[in-house]
Amino acid sequence: MSVDERNDWKQNLLGLAAAAYGRARSATRRIERVIDRDPYHVVGYRGYASATQALVLGRVLQFEGIEPAHPEHSTWRNLIHALKRIESDPLPFAVVGAKLAGADHELVADDEGFLRQWLPLAAPLGSGGWDPATLELRSGATPAMHNATSPILTPPASAKFGVISDMDDTVLQSSVTNFLQAARLMLLENARTRLPFPGVAAFYRSLVAGPDGDAGNPIFYVSSSPWNLYDVITDFIEAQEIPEGPLLLRDWDLRGLRQRHLHHKSTHIAEILAAYPEMQFVLVGDSGQEDPEIYTGMVRENPGRILAVYIRNVTRDPARAAAIGELAAEVKRAGISMVLADDTLAAARHAAEHGWISESTLGDVGEEKRADEGASGTKVETPGVETEQSETVVVEDGETRGFGTAD
Repeated sequence: MSVDERNDWKQNLLGLAAAAYGRARSATRRIERVIDRDPYHVVGYRGYASATQALVLGRVLQFEGIEPAHPEHSTWRNLIHALKRIESDPLPFAVVGAKLAGADHELVADDEGFLRQWLPLAAPLGSGGWDPATLELRSGATPAMHNATSPILTPPASAKFGVISDMDDTVLQSSVTNFLQAARLMLLENARTRLPFPGVAAFYRSLVAGPDGDAGNPIFYVSSSPWNLYDVITDFIEAQEIPEGPLLLRDWDLRGLRQRHLHHKSTHIAEILAAYPEMQFVLVGDSGQEDPEIYTGMVRENPGRILAVYIRNVTRDPARAAAIGELAAEVKRAGISMVLADDTLAAARHAAEHGWISESTLGDVGEEKRADEGASGTKVETPGVETEQSETVVVEDGETRGFGTAD
């Protein structure tokens, strides 16, 4: 059975399970809303703004009382919290007030409790950075707590370029190509016991800083992870000192998973590019799903907008590497490099060669890489997960080459 056939089999099985789950949930939610008296609350998600409008994101859910993650939490406690996230009950069509830059707006949630609306701005929010949109549950249920905040990012005028990154198997080790391993990580680990890819935090900090160290380049995370894991991902980003950015996830609906993955990512990336028409972008993803295909489409549809494409090699499949090499050759014809590499430091060296980050930060990336791998003794070993070691391989512009040894 080929890789594609195995993936299709998995997707069909997941689709059947999701369809059955969806039918069961729709039949029980009406009863639950009558007998379940847990209060509701608004959860604010990170959005972003251009000079004329701001994207406000959030969701209205029952308050589940999930505890903050801790490295010493047992796998049993992690499992209970994971099941609470999966089971989370939204409040359909709730009315939420949003206050941003002194203006009041009224938002209406969809049938899954999601809030997603572009709000007009009379003037830019500020000189760059985060501004709060205050969210208040106004109808549909008794709120569980005080107002929530949706942080809104405005890129500063000093920004040289933007970064759009995947999350699973690009930043966060998720093993999405291995169903059982991915499920174990999601259900039995927490934000404080999950591993980043070695050196990724320092590399992303260098991209945000730019070549002179003070650019403040914005970073956006576009992932097919479900919104139910929003708190896990944001807590992980904070714990690993990875730069914060808007986090654009998707509804937890496994039906038509591959098509939804392609549409979800392409739509959000196109929306980000449209919000900042004068800005160029670096795209970062992995080889496990369709990031190379999606990013090649972005290069094709947005001439002159993409500086480089970095793809982390997580599949160890020669056929997949060859397919990505063909995409890299197409991207090269547009004058852009697509780099397929096992190693964060290889991508960082390429970025330094092209002047997008300071060469002086390569030492930081290498040092943090060794720390994440447990080689320096400066970080506590993450329980329950082993970091995969491999020889560095780089494919750029359809040809194999290297940037020196990883260390």
